[in-house]
Amino acid sequence: MVDTFTKEQRSQIMAKIKGKDTKPEIIFRKLLYSKGIRYRIHYPVEGKPDIVIVSKKIAIFIDGCFWHKCPKCCRLPRSNKDYWLPKIQRNIERDKKTNKALKSKGWKVIRIWEHEIKENSQGAVKKVIDSLG
Repeated sequence: MVDTFTKEQRSQIMAKIKGKDTKPEIIFRKLLYSKGIRYRIHYPVEGKPDIVIVSKKIAIFIDGCFWHKCPKCCRLPRSNKDYWLPKIQRNIERDKKTNKALKSKGWKVIRIWEHEIKENSQGAVKKVIDSLG
């Protein structure tokens, strides 16, 4: 299947995809804050977690279902597979490496899928609350 956009149009579309302060992240941060959980964002620790609870050494990543290949709802593209499949696989490998590095330094890593925030945000918040204990 051929891309329906020109190379320049596709580049503009892709440039608009945010890497931080995404809608799921903001929703989740507001929920945490409303529960009295204080956190830091953009904290300088390996892997650049979306949310960090420094006092408990908890790193929270909000993973996009497409970019990190959610087993539940990721739909891989049918076009340009030679580009997308290796790119997504590199993301998965980087996530594993980041988890291992943080855990070796005494951090607890929580990964929350984008769809979890949309479908069951309170359940996602409960994951964090349970880890604070």
